[in-house]
Amino acid sequence: MAINMERTVGRSANRHTVNETDRLWLARFLADLLDQRFTIPGTSIRIGLDPIVSLIPGVGDLLANLTGSVILVIAAQLGVPKIVLTRMGINIAINTLLGAVPFFGDVISIWYRSNVKNVELLERYVGKESKRADSKDWLFVIALIVGLLLLLGGIVVFGIWVLKQIWQAL
Repeated sequence: MAINMERTVGRSANRHTVNETDRLWLARFLADLLDQRFTIPGTSIRIGLDPIVSLIPGVGDLLANLTGSVILVIAAQLGVPKIVLTRMGINIAINTLLGAVPFFGDVISIWYRSNVKNVELLERYVGKESKRADSKDWLFVIALIVGLLLLLGGIVVFGIWVLKQIWQAL
């Protein structure tokens, strides 16, 4: 599940190709940084910033998932089909839901690696003959990201409510 982080050396003079190459490189970089940049000493287990930053209650999950959503935006810019964007959004949603469980969610995030999965989906479909993202595609992605943010916000509100109930019971 390793991601190739090398940039294309002999870039084409075609601005579109350079732009596509740069976007793919950014997506690969973010997935690597969030999911598998570091190795836990003494093991072969690779982790990224996602499970580390997610240890910060509420804010950590928000930052990690917003950063992971950049890969989704790049996929829309490169004209990936909507069904693939949906799959990518579901990967982010699963990561968000799992990450909401204190500590356990961070451990599961090390295994699940939603960002690496999303880059693999992106690479599978980029370059194929598909229409480029238009306003409908952008509306779809924006609605998906807003939905994910609402989901994350709901999780945070629910967590605060649970803590309040526990506090009142004491």
